[in-house]
Amino acid sequence: MNSRAYVLIEAEAGQVGTVIATLRTIAGISIADPVTGPYDVIVVIETPDQREIGRLVMNKLHGIPGIKRTVTCLAIAQ
Repeated sequence: MNSRAYVLIEAEAGQVGTVIATLRTIAGISIADPVTGPYDVIVVIETPDQREIGRLVMNKLHGIPGIKRTVTCLAIAQ
C-alpha cells in the first residue's frame, strides 16, 4: 500500500500558476490544485515508502521558487 500525504502550500503573491506548473512535473505528486482559503495550493503525494514523502517535501518542494511555507499532513491507513 502506498503512503499518502496532503501538503498545504502558501505561495508568494502572483506565483501560484508557476508553482503549480512546477509541482505537476515532480514524480510522486499525483494532484496539485489551486484552492481558496488560507492556503494557495494543495498537493497529494503518493509514494511506496512514507520516508520518501519527507524527502520529497524537503528536497523538492522547499526548493521551488515562489513557495513560502508548507504544512504536510500524513494520511493514516485504516
